[in-house]
Amino acid sequence: MLSDGYGVMAQEQLIKGGLQAMARWSFALCCLLVGGLAGGFIAGPVLRGQHPEGAAVPKELNSYRDIVKKVLPAVVSIESRVKPKAKPKAEKNPRRAPSDDQIPEEFRRFFEEFQQRPFEMPEQQVPTVGFGSGFIVDPKGVILTNYHVVAGADSVEVTLADDRHFTSKEIHGDRKTDLAIVRIDPKDQKLPSLELGDSAMMEIGDRVLAAGAPFGLTGTVTAGIVSAKGRNGLNVNMYEDFLQTDAAINPGNSGGPLVNLEGKVIGINSAIRSRTGGFQGVGLAIPSNMAKSIMSQLLSGGTVHRGYLGVAIKNLDPQLAPRLGVEGTDGVVVGQVYDNSPASKAGIKEGDVITTINGKPIKSSRELQDMVAALPLHKPTQLNVVRDGQPKSLQVTIEEQPDEFGTTVSMPRSRRSPKEADTIPLDKIGVDVTDLTPEQAEQYGYKEAEKGALITKVEPGSSAESAGLRRGMVIAKVEKKPVTNASEAKDAVEKGALDKGILLQVKTPAGGSAYVLLKANTEN
Repeated sequence: MLSDGYGVMAQEQLIKGGLQAMARWSFALCCLLVGGLAGGFIAGPVLRGQHPEGAAVPKELNSYRDIVKKVLPAVVSIESRVKPKAKPKAEKNPRRAPSDDQIPEEFRRFFEEFQQRPFEMPEQQVPTVGFGSGFIVDPKGVILTNYHVVAGADSVEVTLADDRHFTSKEIHGDRKTDLAIVRIDPKDQKLPSLELGDSAMMEIGDRVLAAGAPFGLTGTVTAGIVSAKGRNGLNVNMYEDFLQTDAAINPGNSGGPLVNLEGKVIGINSAIRSRTGGFQGVGLAIPSNMAKSIMSQLLSGGTVHRGYLGVAIKNLDPQLAPRLGVEGTDGVVVGQVYDNSPASKAGIKEGDVITTINGKPIKSSRELQDMVAALPLHKPTQLNVVRDGQPKSLQVTIEEQPDEFGTTVSMPRSRRSPKEADTIPLDKIGVDVTDLTPEQAEQYGYKEAEKGALITKVEPGSSAESAGLRRGMVIAKVEKKPVTNASEAKDAVEKGALDKGILLQVKTPAGGSAYVLLKANTEN
């Protein structure tokens, strides 16, 4: 009986303990539920608000279809036609086409010749035909394209994406920027058009689309990014400020638009850098901001007017500045003053460093070029220069830039090497030179009256090679003093010291002139 009583009591205690435990769990569960609900009401809005207020994560586009639908209708194909001239006689030894050596190294434009050259034409002559792209910028019928697409054309046939065709003879262009406009008459037809955006707002890494007709394949679109900005000094055009892109550009794309993700044109496809002639990842587009000003002048008067100073210039580098008596590196060095130019009339001399124009500091040759081009014509302009360490103020009257300025280059004729007996070695700087005779001047493309020491050989690894001297250049001055022959050049160079630097003025067959500082090559 005792055992039974003890069991009953234990059972009662167990039941009582279980009920107490269940009560505690129920209370805890209730607290959790209440706390969770309260937390949801309090924290929910905060948590929901965190994502919009945080750093925005770019959303990857799954497709460019909406942009393409907006852009393609305004992209056109341009077929340019040149009427055949008088029928040429057959030649036993036909002329060869210009070699790639006459084109800036590794650069190709995309204007394609589909017909044979005149001396190869059959009895029945047909117009020469070229092909490129363009795009409508005004629904009234204004098309923007490259100058080299329509250069020399008597007429062009424009084809829209919807296969409408227009023929036009109203063509205006500017070869110094490689831009041109074509006017077509839409009559009562509605034309799609594209807006020119702000190319200055584009940043490296921004996504872009290139549209056009590569290899005649109309309606082609490729995608990429802005790879670089402000590309210049490539000798593709006289005025350069290219956007670089990796969006595929090929022959036939010339004149087509490069657009941002808003469908606005920020560049005009113009050239590529390639070792094969096809696209290798480096495309160049003329920025839309440059195109706006050029297009405006072409529309209003059919031509572009620019200011002209008449000098060949070079950026001032830190090594050259002290030798020319200039503190810092602001300014540009005058390498050559052209005859009968505004600069020569104002008294500007070779070796002067132009520091300001109308009070505005000059930091680069490109900056001076752009500023002079925009100056009002036939009005006095104030220039400040440093000459032999002394500041001078000059007044120059800006004239209109000659049409041929910067576009004609006299190509040297046959470059026969002078006899070794006629050469003098300048061992100190690593070149051989000879007298620049009238015969040599003609062979290398210099003026007959040009004097100096013609470079016939440059030693690999020498100070001259490091400074950029090449065979065919002429040493005109040593330490700012003229030299008229090889012997004078040797004497002047021997007096110099490479550890301090030897200052030369050199000229090139293309008409260029520059000051270079030769210093001891530390790697030798």
